[in-house]
Amino acid sequence: MAHRRGSVLLVAPVLVLSLFLAGCPKRPATTAASAPPPTGAPPSSAAPSTSAPGTAMTPSPMAPSTAAPSTTPPAPSEFRETDNLKDVFFDFDKYDIRASDAKMLDTNAAWLKTNNNLVLIEGHCDERGTNEYNLALGERRAKATMNYLVGQGVQTNRITIISYGKERPTCTEHSEACWAKNRRAHFLVKAR
Repeated sequence: MAHRRGSVLLVAPVLVLSLFLAGCPKRPATTAASAPPPTGAPPSSAAPSTSAPGTAMTPSPMAPSTAAPSTTPPAPSEFRETDNLKDVFFDFDKYDIRASDAKMLDTNAAWLKTNNNLVLIEGHCDERGTNEYNLALGERRAKATMNYLVGQGVQTNRITIISYGKERPTCTEHSEACWAKNRRAHFLVKAR
């Protein structure tokens, strides 16, 4: 009996350790389509990056970026609203393009391919979370939107992205319905 108890005490920790090390299967990582860097930084051969991946972002809006680092991107104030491009929305703490919004982006891409406008994609978040976190999430939303449009044939050099995080809400109530309106990618255009 003592021998049996000793082997159980020895086997149990080994089983627990093996389960811990094996872990649960994880979702495969998703990759985005190749796109320009979000900060407008020149390619890595030109100048070193000023911030390492994973570091905190500054609480001010992100600098606009374009695919052509040799040209100065237009200022966000140069872009105007258009009824031809509709906003897309995101789930809480997500930047994945939802199926219903993919249809909207298909419509936006079709319009952009028939018009030669430059487009500014603004990434927005709801009020929950820190400024730094929401700026990063807003940037990921704008990038995901840009990558989708590029995948639909819109030229990368026509697209600029910027993140405003939670700084420019469309709705200011403190409810889920209101927060859902603020989690968006918004489009502005500029004639070439």
